[in-house]
Amino acid sequence: MILYIAEKPSLGKAIAAQLPGPRKPTRTHIECGGSVTVTWAFGHLFEQAEPDAYLSDSVPKNGKGKKKWRLEDLPIIPETWQKVPKAEAREQLTAIRGLLKNASEVVNAGDPDREGQLLIDEILEAMRWKGPTKRIWLAALDPASVQKALADLKDNTAYRPLRDAAETRARADWLVGMNLTRAYTLKSNGQGVVSVGRVQTPTLALVVRRDLEIDGFTPITFYVPVITFRHNNGEYKATWKAPANADGLDGPSSPQCAEGRLTNLPAAQAIISVADHQAGTVKTFDTEDANEAPPLPFTLSRLQATASAKHGLSAKATLDAAQALYETHKLATYPRTDCPYLPESQMSDARLVLAAIARVNPDMGGLVKGADMSLKSQAWNDAKIGAHHGIIPTSHDQVTVDALSESERQVYDLIVRAYICQFYPPHRYTKTVTVTECGGHDWEAKGRTQLAAGWRAVLAGPEKREDAEAQVLPLMKVGDTVDWQDGLVDHRQTKAPARFTDGTLIAAMSSVHKLVQDPKIKARLKETSGLGTEATRAAIIEVLIKRGFIERKGKQVLSTESGRILVAALPPALTDPGVTGLWEDFLSEIAAGNRTLDEFETQQRAFVVKRVEAAKAGASLAMGRAAHNVPVTAVKPKATTKKRRSK
Repeated sequence: MILYIAEKPSLGKAIAAQLPGPRKPTRTHIECGGSVTVTWAFGHLFEQAEPDAYLSDSVPKNGKGKKKWRLEDLPIIPETWQKVPKAEAREQLTAIRGLLKNASEVVNAGDPDREGQLLIDEILEAMRWKGPTKRIWLAALDPASVQKALADLKDNTAYRPLRDAAETRARADWLVGMNLTRAYTLKSNGQGVVSVGRVQTPTLALVVRRDLEIDGFTPITFYVPVITFRHNNGEYKATWKAPANADGLDGPSSPQCAEGRLTNLPAAQAIISVADHQAGTVKTFDTEDANEAPPLPFTLSRLQATASAKHGLSAKATLDAAQALYETHKLATYPRTDCPYLPESQMSDARLVLAAIARVNPDMGGLVKGADMSLKSQAWNDAKIGAHHGIIPTSHDQVTVDALSESERQVYDLIVRAYICQFYPPHRYTKTVTVTECGGHDWEAKGRTQLAAGWRAVLAGPEKREDAEAQVLPLMKVGDTVDWQDGLVDHRQTKAPARFTDGTLIAAMSSVHKLVQDPKIKARLKETSGLGTEATRAAIIEVLIKRGFIERKGKQVLSTESGRILVAALPPALTDPGVTGLWEDFLSEIAAGNRTLDEFETQQRAFVVKRVEAAKAGASLAMGRAAHNVPVTAVKPKATTKKRRSK
């Protein structure tokens, strides 16, 4: 008997539906034709044992029967790791054990990621299964995709590195979380549990530091001279261009600050005055035709960021919707992916997928009809495919959008439009930059003219562009004379960075290299690493909210006073996103088979020992000290807003 063990019941039922023979469902499994049985887990059925399992029986117990937290018992470093069945999993584990006794072969049907690999492997390891084991890799659950996967089973041992990466991650989280939470809680003099996590603490620090940066931000007022010129072919607005030889000093004799901004209003007004009603001469007029390729299909992080910006969805709500589209409705592929590219072999399915989209959502019929199947976008690239591919629609058409929740419809719409874009031509436009000399100063104008909408016609909503890019410049040539029409000074202020939203926080977590100052670490992290993984980032945010360290106010994600105090109390080694980013990089190397579990665990043990000893030797935590003691990385003032004008 061949036994499939799926990660969850819905996945098991999707597999059983495509197996031959009559199906006999039971509470714990489905028999398929007598020779094949499908059973399932409910997520992880095992969990890491608590620290009590590794502590001596001589440790005194508290009133709840648990061993007391004591500094002298730290660090707790297991010699042999133990896992225990979850209480709610006992019935299912008993059923699986019984089915294994009659099995000649097992198929691991975990989700197609490292956690899914471990989830089934640890069941087989706990039950000492030694028989042959295959792996089914299900990136989508529509019938055609399941049938294709059933015909392409692999040897499960080929996926051992994924299992090791997940196991390593779990052990690292346990070592850091259990030991450092206890150490800093015990050093806080009874002020409550000081929760510390390998990923959650640096993530919290991102939010805290952004909030403190905003709270301490002082806006700078600056002035932008603007002239409206008239050419025979039309009007255009040009802004003063700072001379290249400006000394950059913001003093009484210089109107500029270091970024080339005018911070002296009389100086700005003088620039306008000297050009007042003077004729100008076109000094340069450069045009460039450009093609913009369609955006790649979604990764989970980019889907979460887009859904947050466009629909105000939280990271968790987006993941839940994408998971339902994959698992329940079978309308989309596996969502927990960090790869935006698609296998070239799937191009042959594109016609079926597009036809299904039009049946699932008839409103998309016009866009589907406009798709050009002869086009091959940059998304189709076998060389860039990892364990997963980008999130795309499936050819399943037994569900319509009317059956979806609002968030599911919104997420499905985003996924579908990104896919249809792959079959539309590039967006074509002309970029124009001109410099006009007037009154002894240079005045620059930028324009953008759309030549063909291309794939942008597929995307919903108006395109956002900077004002300077929005105007259409008249056709001119070098040497043309232009007339002064109007002159004024825009009063503007620098803006603080924006507060985090779910989407921008997810983006920051996945692009941690942008937050690291060390150039060597930045370069190493740029291509591979982030805080957490595609599968865990939404959960990290929810954990921080649950523990009262951050909160949502509308779309914004803000740190609480407790969160600020905690980050202020911890050493940089525990709050630095670069450290955790390097750990995630190492885990990716393990998943690729290039590093080993033992190598990483040795590093983690040494890190935890060092941090615990430092906590023990340090003074008691001043959990009430001012949160403004958290170091803030300075950034340049961001985009500007128009405040008022003067002539």
